[in-house]
Amino acid sequence: MDQHLSLYRIFYVVANTGNISQAAKQLYISQPAISKSISRLEDSLDVKLFIRSSRGVFLTSEGKILYQHIKKAFESIDAGENTIRRMNNLGVGRVQIGTSNTLCRFLLLPYLKPFIREYPHIKILISSQGSNQTLAALDQGNIDVGLIARPVSVKSLDFFSLGNISDIFVASPDYMKHLHAVHTDDVRLFQEATLMLLDKRNMTRQYIDDYLSLNHIEITDNLIEVTSMDLLIEFAKIGLGVACVIKEFVREELENGSLVEIPLDIPIHQREVGFAYLKKGRREKAVEQFIHFYKEKRNG
Repeated sequence: MDQHLSLYRIFYVVANTGNISQAAKQLYISQPAISKSISRLEDSLDVKLFIRSSRGVFLTSEGKILYQHIKKAFESIDAGENTIRRMNNLGVGRVQIGTSNTLCRFLLLPYLKPFIREYPHIKILISSQGSNQTLAALDQGNIDVGLIARPVSVKSLDFFSLGNISDIFVASPDYMKHLHAVHTDDVRLFQEATLMLLDKRNMTRQYIDDYLSLNHIEITDNLIEVTSMDLLIEFAKIGLGVACVIKEFVREELENGSLVEIPLDIPIHQREVGFAYLKKGRREKAVEQFIHFYKEKRNG
């Protein structure tokens, strides 16, 4: 069928105009070329498609059947082209973003709200997943942009930093009074407290495990693992234990005193977070607009 597509286009235009001369003008080819193309199509289908007369050309019964199908096909193609043009003119498109629930709530939403206001026709799709899954989705082309902690290697990625985040341990004032450990050392804290961490599939948890291992800190079986930072924060606020959270995301709780930061003899190194996308490949206009928007907003 691929080799006949141009023949079908010629057949469609001739059928619409009913005149080979007019069809030649529309298609910018010679009349003999059109006649030859129609003959080739008729030979391949082994039917007569047109009846030629002094007044022009008319479809045969077989030609009418073929025309009904070809008409639908080319109308569908035209509709697709018009949709693409409208999308470009109006800024319509879509952006697929991958990020964790935590980064989505605390970092992505502040960018999305003004972006949607400026580009209301662009559809935003968000995949809630960990940084490891986001990196895999970027590599496979399943998402356009990832909001992640900076990976060890960014050779295939463009990475736009949004700044650093700090991992800290927090608890409610009442829990700390019960534990009598506001000024305790790291080892006693991890031995005596109910520790609350993200589950092991999370990149933040992997980072904290590396910190604990590097500093030879062992944790007891008194451990609670959860799937989201929001739960860690809420569990800490009700006095369930000591939670490892991101400091920038609990500033309000630290300021109003519902949570207190537990000092560590050896602080946890900060991590860099930002937007990542593949260097290679041509991106859709909507994706380019999103990338340009957050760079302008960050630098503005």
